[in-house]
Amino acid sequence: MKHVLLAGLALSVLAACGEQAQAPTPTATQTQAPAAAAVEAPVLSPMEAALSGAWRSDDNKARDQFRNPAATLAFFGVDADETVIELAPGGGWYTEVIAPYLNAGGGTYVAATRGDAERDAAFAEKFSDADVFGTVNIGVLGEDSIAAGSADTVLTFRNLHNWMRAGTEAKVFADAYVALKPGGVFGVIEHRLPSSAEQDPQGGSGYVHQDYAIALAEAAGFELAGTSEINANPKDTADHPFGVWTLPPANTWQREGRELPEGFDGAKYQAIGESDRFTLKFVKPTTTAATDKEASGS
Repeated sequence: MKHVLLAGLALSVLAACGEQAQAPTPTATQTQAPAAAAVEAPVLSPMEAALSGAWRSDDNKARDQFRNPAATLAFFGVDADETVIELAPGGGWYTEVIAPYLNAGGGTYVAATRGDAERDAAFAEKFSDADVFGTVNIGVLGEDSIAAGSADTVLTFRNLHNWMRAGTEAKVFADAYVALKPGGVFGVIEHRLPSSAEQDPQGGSGYVHQDYAIALAEAAGFELAGTSEINANPKDTADHPFGVWTLPPANTWQREGRELPEGFDGAKYQAIGESDRFTLKFVKPTTTAATDKEASGS
């Protein structure tokens, strides 16, 4: 009987140990992983927001590596609360950046066009989203639609050769001077022709001497405030069969029916990328003499 009791006691002890060895079954709540902490979106500056905007196509964003909009506008000293005039904005590649940037900071964007009603209407429609672009104003430089002394900054991107073809380059520079406030900035970017190469007076190749642009600006009354190599491309020799339009993004040699020179290699020009460009910053003087000159029209 004693042996039977001892055996029973041993079995009871083993059963109790087995129960303790088994881990408790977790509940459904216990199996859930801790909730991940919410990740806050980074706060973008007005320029970063403009550059990353969904309204810009991937193709346009891809050109930032050649056009360097953030660094370029910073070099010109463009603040988001300014009144900025863009001369001959074309399809609005830079408008897509400048207008939202100014809209975020309370500034004013003005497109200075040729006054073509149909084109101006199309441009206004393209940039009609006021939430993104603010109010996009359109006027003609040198006319009442753009008041004298109204702008903090006037900018031109690769337009000088077109004005040379029309013979209006001196007038455009003079009108830009009048549109600016004293102390205002005139920013000029153009395809650069090496100083050793002969310049076409009508800008037929699209390339222009940097010294010629400086001379035009100084003749209009501006003072050169700085130069930059932000938009330089040392791979561009500026001596291409179809001028600057041989290079991206124009690639005019790809047009159907275009007769190409013997041995022409399109890949060579693709590898160069966009053109070599000079970047010049001019300032309208604040001196009494400069103001008197403007008032007299001399």
